[in-house]
Amino acid sequence: MNTGSMLDTNCPRCGGGFECGVQAGHCACFGIRLTERLRVELAEQYSGCLCLPCLRELIEADARRAMTASPQQG
Repeated sequence: MNTGSMLDTNCPRCGGGFECGVQAGHCACFGIRLTERLRVELAEQYSGCLCLPCLRELIEADARRAMTASPQQG
């Protein structure tokens, strides 16, 4: 059983506060899926956890970027 607790922290991207549950073993971001490209970019840019709104915004931007980068087939 994990006895870790939620950490009060600030998002390094937006500066907003949030609770990170990674040490508690049940963080809301566990359900977030990142592309390998986005995962690498985030690791290069930020040293800590990002809040869910920022993660969602970055995932959406990454998806839009992928759609415009790949030629439409039809």
